[in-house]
Amino acid sequence: MGRDTLPAMAQPLKEMISIGSVSLLADGVAAAWAPFPRDRFVSEATAGLAGLELKDRVRHVARALDAALTLPFPHASGVLRDASARVRLDMWSGWPATEYVAARGLDHLDDAMAALGALTPYATGEFAVRPYLERYRDDAMKIMYGWAESADEHLRRLASEGSRPRLPWGSRVRWLMEPGPALPVLDRLRDDPSEYVRRSVANHVNDIAKDHPEVAVELLGRWRAEGGSHIEKVLRHAVRGLLRAGHPGGLELVGAAPGGGSVETLVLDGDRVAVGGRLRFTVTVRAGSPGPLVLKYAVRRDGSRRVFHLGERLADSPGQAVTVTKSHSFRPVTTRTEPPGPRVLEIVVNGAVRASASFTLTET
Repeated sequence: MGRDTLPAMAQPLKEMISIGSVSLLADGVAAAWAPFPRDRFVSEATAGLAGLELKDRVRHVARALDAALTLPFPHASGVLRDASARVRLDMWSGWPATEYVAARGLDHLDDAMAALGALTPYATGEFAVRPYLERYRDDAMKIMYGWAESADEHLRRLASEGSRPRLPWGSRVRWLMEPGPALPVLDRLRDDPSEYVRRSVANHVNDIAKDHPEVAVELLGRWRAEGGSHIEKVLRHAVRGLLRAGHPGGLELVGAAPGGGSVETLVLDGDRVAVGGRLRFTVTVRAGSPGPLVLKYAVRRDGSRRVFHLGERLADSPGQAVTVTKSHSFRPVTTRTEPPGPRVLEIVVNGAVRASASFTLTET
């Protein structure tokens, strides 16, 4: 979602965009601009909402806001900034307002970014800032550098999160895929006092590592050399993709010898697992040298290989044995289907596949 923590709830997230969230946004805008047709907006924004998924609900409410907030954008931007001070918006009431800014303000960079800056403490502007980065590369980044210096942790986080190369759910901005164009922002925030900001920085570096692993390794190595109170935690969170890929530089950052270690035994509880069931296996690994053992496992089939975390252990001496038991779930999820058929389980030790075993995923 963009926010690192979301409320625990039984209902789907889309249900959070509702008459309650729409009414809260309406109250704020009406308090900031008396002619605002509050009731008409609520009626139009909630009509047909039940049949829509989350992002479509956000866009639907944003379009209703556009129809009701009949002002030139610079004036409308001021109304939204004032609205955020009149009522306490939240993620769900404020998200459509940031979507409105993304769609309506593209010809007004300063007014739009000011509105996103005011709204982001309540509803993150990381998605809405992307079109401005696309159109106004240098000028938009200059504003975000200013956000990185803000006393408000939400604005500092927006500077990092909004400029991520692979922001989940965010539109792709091609120049952000270049090697580290937002490095000045990350350098400023790498040891930020807020964990909320630091996690965004680590996620940003993890994004960089997917396309430019050597850039990420060099950056993290430099940060470690420069020091800081929180650098090691940032590094460990940022390096996770490099470890999953078995990148030698990433392994060295955590003190693991690339390719070190071997598998002594790999035992599967069975060679057939039903869809919805679990594959249980036990593996014994021997260290090649003292130091960390970064253990992963992969499940491979034709056209797919997915890597999972198995554990990390610290070996005190060469030849030390470590045994790990794991149960892997094949429970169906809405974002992924697992067709029945042959599979291979691979055990990865410090980036190298050291053992494998075949099994079959069967119909339920």
